[in-house]
Amino acid sequence: MIALSDLPRVTDKGLELLAKLNINTVFDLLFHLPLRYQDRTKIDQINQIQAPCDAQIIAQVVSARVVFGRRRMLTVSLRDDSGELQLRFFYFNKSQVQAFTEGQRVLCSGEARLVARKLEMVHPKYRLLADAEEVILQQHLEPVYQLTKGLQQRRLQSMIQAALSWAQKNSEHFDDLLKEYSTDHSPTLVADLISLHQPSNSHESELLLNQKHPAQQRLVFDELVTHHLAFLQLRETAHQRKARPIQTDGQLAQVFERDLEYQLTTAQQRVLAEIRDDLKAGTPMMRLLQGDVGSGKTVVALLSSLEAAEKGLQTALMAPTELLAEQHYRYFSEELLALGINVVWLTSSLKRKQRNETLALIASGTAQIIVGTHALFQDEVEFKNLALCITDEQHRFGVHQRMTLSDKGLQEQCHPHQLIMTATPIPRTLAMSMYAHLDHSIIDEMPPGRQPIKTVAIADTRRAEVIDRIRQACAEGAQVYWVCSLIEESETLLCQTAIETYDNLCQQLHGVTVGLVHGKLASPEKNQTMQDFAQQKVQVLVATTVIEVGVNVPNATLMVIENAERFGLAQLHQLRGRVGRGRQQSSCVLMYSSPLGDYARKRIDALRKSTDGFKLAAIDLELRGPGEVLGTKQSGDVRLRMADLVRDAALLPEVQRCAQWLMREHPQRIPLLAQRWLGKAADYARA
Repeated sequence: MIALSDLPRVTDKGLELLAKLNINTVFDLLFHLPLRYQDRTKIDQINQIQAPCDAQIIAQVVSARVVFGRRRMLTVSLRDDSGELQLRFFYFNKSQVQAFTEGQRVLCSGEARLVARKLEMVHPKYRLLADAEEVILQQHLEPVYQLTKGLQQRRLQSMIQAALSWAQKNSEHFDDLLKEYSTDHSPTLVADLISLHQPSNSHESELLLNQKHPAQQRLVFDELVTHHLAFLQLRETAHQRKARPIQTDGQLAQVFERDLEYQLTTAQQRVLAEIRDDLKAGTPMMRLLQGDVGSGKTVVALLSSLEAAEKGLQTALMAPTELLAEQHYRYFSEELLALGINVVWLTSSLKRKQRNETLALIASGTAQIIVGTHALFQDEVEFKNLALCITDEQHRFGVHQRMTLSDKGLQEQCHPHQLIMTATPIPRTLAMSMYAHLDHSIIDEMPPGRQPIKTVAIADTRRAEVIDRIRQACAEGAQVYWVCSLIEESETLLCQTAIETYDNLCQQLHGVTVGLVHGKLASPEKNQTMQDFAQQKVQVLVATTVIEVGVNVPNATLMVIENAERFGLAQLHQLRGRVGRGRQQSSCVLMYSSPLGDYARKRIDALRKSTDGFKLAAIDLELRGPGEVLGTKQSGDVRLRMADLVRDAALLPEVQRCAQWLMREHPQRIPLLAQRWLGKAADYARA
């Protein structure tokens, strides 16, 4: 396989620019498909242009003049046999003005639009023509690609053309791996790529823009099959590994459950049975535990860790933030104190002496349950006998972080069991595609006595009413969250900041204790405020999204989310889940700034109408796409080039059948597919 640097027209600087677009191989370059197409295969008559649209004309200059107003600009009037059109330039030089002489022929292309009932183009592409010059039109639609700063369309088009030329001469690298599976599509993969980069006519452009072109459908199918194969291979690899079987009499769990003030729900008991069955096996558990906010995942994690503790083995529980890690640590420590289980916590903010003591306890095996943040997988952390890794809010961690923690438990060829928890419900479409390597457990039942949270949307012009409602709630003994989207002043975002809101509420809520928590506070101060809120010493807690997960204060019955239009649907649902944890009726106020955009209105309406996390997740998937829902848009864990899991959901059953067929009949072909679509990311789902 040729290296990207070996292609003609790809310089060292070009490699740097391509890398910014995640283009690192020739396949990456070939699969960097156009965003849209411009038709340069024909000349439009001015009176036939249906603005707004892309157009190409040949016309003569009628006049050109520099206009001085709020902005200096050059306007050029053009005319062909059918009508007139105006060009407008905001950036120009003297030679351009002089070149637009009366009668000069111009070939011009760009977006034509109506302004004051007159057709115009702003900063179009143009070329001055000699009087008798014949224009040679392009044979294909012109592709328009996603760019990065410093990379021009023509340069990228040239590099892609070089890649296509190489592909045509080296067809052995483009074996049609799926051709035996389906003969419906006759063109080769190279032919499909050429038709996508260089479609021949406007009809093809329409098919492409509507995602209905046969070449697109074929590549979407190829890509989905490849991703599914990666997960099937991960699952198969996991089943071939060894793990320490954890089979106990369950005495610790029985004692713990006996002293609980409540009964576990049927869903929790079912999930625990699934986990215990996995732990007994000699292969590592790889289980995804989904549960809506407040459904009781933490107690399931605790009971799972007791299985390892009873066997004399260690459990590591990793959380994405110090606040959530400390919440887990306090809960585990308090609940397991009577059982004599040694729980420690490890974060980067620990003082050196305390950190060294904790590391020694972990290395000796004295620490049976270790709760922490990213600090758990640092080099200096050595476990005695780590047998169970629990990752909370798994999508907050990068791939290599999850892999590194798991690798720390590898001893005598035995891998640790993995329990991956998320309070972000994952729609079935995503689960069957992006988590096919994991077994799934769902806690689909809320603890008894919980009442649905009432959710209302209120414009921020009614702020005084909201503050009156807070005053009344506090007078009745309840507690309140007020969530803001920013910490400090911003010139670009018209949001009330947490600090400003805290100051205002302190002034307006006389006799009410107000606390403040945000990500820039030192951990001791932040943790003390949270502890005061949990102990009802603070009545109103002003916070940023650091309280999004893990905070459990049953007496808090009112949540106000400021600038709700700026939050994603899943995040709003998570925040709302901080209330409604007791038996009292709880409410959530979504305070927004008018006017609301279309997406913001849909998010807020969905939240008002439903408290079902899975239903909301399905809506969120439609609105935002899988990358953002899974938390992988920035991390690169899941990067679909062609496919869309919402649009292409109907293909998934056939995708699964084809992937299983390849695993069974042609396993030797799978590495080439993986190289083509995944490159170095082929192991991204290991953790």
